[in-house]
Amino acid sequence: MNIHESVAALAAYAVDRGLIEQADFVWAVNSLCQALGLDSWEEPAAVPAGVPLEDILTAILDWAEARGLIDGGVTSRDLLDTKLMGILTPRPSEVIRKFETLYRENPESATDWYYGFSQDTNYIRRDRIRKDVKWIAATPYGDLDITINLSKPEKDPKAIAAAKLAPQSGYPRCQLCRENEGYMGRVNHPARQNHRIIPITINQEDWFFQYSPYVYYNEHCIVFNGQHVPMKIDRATFRKQLDFIQRFPHYFVGSNADLPIVGGSILSHDHFQGGRYTFAMEKAPLEETVSFSGFGDVEAGIVKWPMSVIRLRCGDDERLVELADRILRAWRGYTDADAFIFAETAGEPHNTITPIARMRDGQYELDLVLRNNLTTEEYPLGVYHPHQELHHIKKENIGLIEVMGLAVLPARLKTELEDLAAALIEGRDIRSIGHLEKHADWAEELKTRYAFTADNAMDILKTEVGRVFAQVLEHAGVYKCTPEGRAAFRRFIASVG
Repeated sequence: MNIHESVAALAAYAVDRGLIEQADFVWAVNSLCQALGLDSWEEPAAVPAGVPLEDILTAILDWAEARGLIDGGVTSRDLLDTKLMGILTPRPSEVIRKFETLYRENPESATDWYYGFSQDTNYIRRDRIRKDVKWIAATPYGDLDITINLSKPEKDPKAIAAAKLAPQSGYPRCQLCRENEGYMGRVNHPARQNHRIIPITINQEDWFFQYSPYVYYNEHCIVFNGQHVPMKIDRATFRKQLDFIQRFPHYFVGSNADLPIVGGSILSHDHFQGGRYTFAMEKAPLEETVSFSGFGDVEAGIVKWPMSVIRLRCGDDERLVELADRILRAWRGYTDADAFIFAETAGEPHNTITPIARMRDGQYELDLVLRNNLTTEEYPLGVYHPHQELHHIKKENIGLIEVMGLAVLPARLKTELEDLAAALIEGRDIRSIGHLEKHADWAEELKTRYAFTADNAMDILKTEVGRVFAQVLEHAGVYKCTPEGRAAFRRFIASVG
């Protein structure tokens, strides 16, 4: 396609997906031409039909690069194609009105439309999401989800160099702030002209609802505070989460913890993550039931899971909030030296909770995952964090998504696992291969249990990555799945009263 055909195809795509109407076609073409610096227009003999969006945008971006409009790096291409899609994206008021109209009919209809819309605008880049590598790994704790994340682009060298020279800006204050809606972006902040958010009220506060552009699981959404305030787990957190699932009962919602190491990547802006997906932790049964004084109406138990999870269930949401708050306050101040649990050292607090809320069989359910971010000389990144011998697979923080049983692994592993499989088949010395050396101890142990062939090598590695991830979760659990660990867990529960 030449540039005129590409522009016409993009405008036609927007009409087809309901982003604009047919009456807007000429306006859309002129607006796109203006953005591309085209001062004349040659109407194609026929508008190309059925061309995938990524192909249309690639043709336009290649044309722009050839003419020096962009430098050709991923960042500059993203800035331009988002600008073009922003031209075709309806205004926020129109999106909100459509969502609320559908919501009055059915909450699922509203989220179905909004999720599709967020993909049609290319805010969620379908072509990149498809590149993610995903598989299921069987473990003693159930089938865990494993993902190698390839959809979040790494900064290219040109963008890194440009960012050093760019003037520093504090707007938007972070990538979760509501001010990202419609923002033009810059070399060190993504463009969001095609981004639209939905206002919601939870616990009588103004929050917003959107989807993650990286979609680690189905309908992966983000619910964020309208104010740029830090993450905080408290009684109000449970109230907000239950308010959200009242409004969207087909979704779960959870929060990262509010302390470093055991929290997520963004602690500076209060937010939750949710979606329409059943994680392994949700499927996990209760290992044993427990009770809390004064809460006989609340079902409670320890979940059969590598991390330390108390599950609460009740038809009365306010009773759940009361009990969850009691457990949180007890855990914040709880020390058990015999179990190596310390509420604080040198004035630094260590205990917090990762909470997840959902509806199940018409009742409210809360999973409270006990967390502790203590560090020692032996474990400088965290005692309850993946230990050094697992860092070749997973070194990053264990946040909400991993807690629930989905491993988000670094992009480097795609190539490393492929190369490791080839090296094992060929019988090569792993320690002598620079980028694979980190896997050498693991590979040596695997060779004692497997005979690697071209037919089985990659399947074996995928299975074993799943087992490593199960170990990662075991390391992150404050109470181990041992008789001693469970006895210590019961001591804490008894202390709650």
